[in-house]
Amino acid sequence: MDAQTYLAYDYPLLGAFWTMLMIFLWVMWFVLLFRVVIDVLRDDGLNGWTKAGWLVFCIVLPFLGVLVYVIVRGRDMGRRETTRARAQQEEFDAYVRKTAAGGSSSVDELARLSEIRDRGAITDEEFRRAKELVLSGHGPAEHAGRAGTGSAAR
Repeated sequence: MDAQTYLAYDYPLLGAFWTMLMIFLWVMWFVLLFRVVIDVLRDDGLNGWTKAGWLVFCIVLPFLGVLVYVIVRGRDMGRRETTRARAQQEEFDAYVRKTAAGGSSSVDELARLSEIRDRGAITDEEFRRAKELVLSGHGPAEHAGRAGTGSAAR
């Protein structure tokens, strides 16, 4: 029997599960350590010396430092994360609303319509209808421009 086969027989299944559990726990501890460090650095309520104290505590005595931080500030840590996530979602929603509504005003759209009419791409009647739509707020100038391109191409 060679050495690899012997190792397979010498390392029982329960040992493999135990090794996987240990690796999983180490990975989870590192994830928790990084979350604690990030939370300490992002917390606006702490002054510089308090942040430095927590970081030194977590670096010098890592297991104890992380455990104490989670016990003392764990609840607030979750609240800060939730608040930060909500603020990011609100910023994203505001950006999407702004982008979906279009960044141009009615004046810009009317100027574009006038330019399209001057080029002869739309007739005066199409310009008047598109202008009414823009002023009433029911449609952007692009719809009128698309509608007008078909008639100008005829």
